[in-house]
Amino acid sequence: MGSAPSAGFFQPLKADDPAVVGGYRLAAVLGAGGMGKVYLSYTPGGRPIAIKVIRPEFSEDPEFRRRFQQEVRSAERVQGLYTAPVIDSDTEGAQPWLATAYVPGPSLAHAVARHGALPVRSVLLLTVGVAEALHVIHGAGIVHRDLKPANVLLASDGPRVIDFGIARAADSTALTSTGVSVGTPAFMAPEQASAGTVTPATDVFALGQIAAFTAIGASVFGDGPSHAVLYRIVHEDPDLSALPEELRPVVTRCLSRDPADRPTLTEVIELCNAASEAPLRQGEDWLPQAVAGSITERLQLPAPAPTPPPQPPTVAPTAPAAQAPAPTPTPTEVSPQSPPAPAAAPGFTPTGVAAAPTQAAPAPRPPAPGAPGTVPPGYRTPPPYAQPSYPQPQAQPQPQYNQPPYTQPTYTPGHSTPPPFHTQGFAPGPPAPPRPRRTGLIVIGTVAAAVVGLVVLGSLLPDGTGKGGGDKASGGGSSSGSSQQRPDPQPVSYQGIEMPQNHQLMFADNPPRPAEEPTGAGVLYGHGDLFYYRDTLFGDEKFGTANGKLVLLNNSEKGSLETCRSVTRFTEKLGLDQLTDGSQVCVLSKAGHITLATFRSRSGAKDETRFITVDLTVWRNADDAAKK
Repeated sequence: MGSAPSAGFFQPLKADDPAVVGGYRLAAVLGAGGMGKVYLSYTPGGRPIAIKVIRPEFSEDPEFRRRFQQEVRSAERVQGLYTAPVIDSDTEGAQPWLATAYVPGPSLAHAVARHGALPVRSVLLLTVGVAEALHVIHGAGIVHRDLKPANVLLASDGPRVIDFGIARAADSTALTSTGVSVGTPAFMAPEQASAGTVTPATDVFALGQIAAFTAIGASVFGDGPSHAVLYRIVHEDPDLSALPEELRPVVTRCLSRDPADRPTLTEVIELCNAASEAPLRQGEDWLPQAVAGSITERLQLPAPAPTPPPQPPTVAPTAPAAQAPAPTPTPTEVSPQSPPAPAAAPGFTPTGVAAAPTQAAPAPRPPAPGAPGTVPPGYRTPPPYAQPSYPQPQAQPQPQYNQPPYTQPTYTPGHSTPPPFHTQGFAPGPPAPPRPRRTGLIVIGTVAAAVVGLVVLGSLLPDGTGKGGGDKASGGGSSSGSSQQRPDPQPVSYQGIEMPQNHQLMFADNPPRPAEEPTGAGVLYGHGDLFYYRDTLFGDEKFGTANGKLVLLNNSEKGSLETCRSVTRFTEKLGLDQLTDGSQVCVLSKAGHITLATFRSRSGAKDETRFITVDLTVWRNADDAAKK
């Protein structure tokens, strides 16, 4: 796969990740979200792209598929300077996917969480860039619906808006009533939160929130349980006390509760230019140096996986068949101008159709390694990635197979049924003596039955300790031994999970999703396998489990399933001040799931906005002994 930068922006592919999607060979994992997982890949010309593969739960919903197809077709028309254009997609396959241009930059959410609020000039340039992006998106008949800091990427020459319109495909599907959430409550507009009404003015409200979030480092409607945030959005005014004075005119108008009072996107750009002392021009210096360094790190792309050169199809060696005179060919078998077509041999299936009477049969296309009958990985079958100019290996005549398919007179020894009655054309010859073969089969079958009988009889006899088979089955020797030899479950990794304060995760969920603690505030931590709790009165922050035990690993301990099984210094919660970027915590839930949680970062310069980011590696049902 090539080496990835040490910063960990490009995660290696796991066992459950596909190697190829739509003909694109995957190089790394970029992240995961509510609707799917995002991978890094490359076009045939070497340009990096981001491929979002939709989660199977959505793929199985017919209404989602219908809407997703509509939104992708609309998104393909969006070609703005501040958007990541859609360059390819498959909306009808078993698992839909969408490919966009790769943007080498952090999300706005990541940048603010790591570096805090941005200066006013950066906020103004961000706002006008996102406003231009929304102008193009709305011009294509799309309302973003889920405009938030995580969907705004910071490139070297300005912001990029991603995932426009895709949230609509998930609205009103069967999944919205089962706890799968796509929108972000903290950045919804009042009409969206209360009645589900969505118009272009809805995106303008979210733009105002994004501008304020970038300048303050926190949401202007606070944080906490989703229903509390939505209530404040609908019924209360935003907290703009910390907002720089230059930004108040544009932010205040964008956050008008009545959509009719919000400015148009053109007015937003005019207000931003009026607030700036110098003309707003995007350039290499539009971001603080610390944030710009994150862009440089993301330019160190992992090398694409090497694709072996196409190899001509190989034919499995077989014993030469008895030669027989070939029957007179029919017009559909061979033309007068072409040689006889080779017969199908084991392990080889010719491609194409029968040649016309005046043409030779076309040579088969070389299959890619591991995928017979397809083009090489990384190339699409339809244009623009078809490869008509690639030299195709010419099919070579195979003398040993130059017979019609029905000229094989021999059969596998032990064939249980006689061959069908179509033996005309077989070469005459002495028939194979059937009696010796039948006798051999009878002898072999008798010996096999005797061995099986001895094994069964041995399992019923007492063992050397005097215990019978029934004792073994009830928890003694063989049963215990077989359980110990059961292979370990495959790990499943989830990257960049953001846990708001007073939320919890359950490891049995796939993927684990932050949910509000049912107990609300106080010192009770719910019933989650992993929780993040913050006492707003005393400022106490806890990271722990209410459904098992956990261990903070030392720097010398390597996080793995074996390590998590062997550690013994258990506790139930840790102070957040004990964790730094890269800290690893083993969590053993009572349900038998073992998880390695890697702490990545915490957010917020203000108390109202608190969330932590963690990576999880889950081995489900890895510890049966914990099920008590």
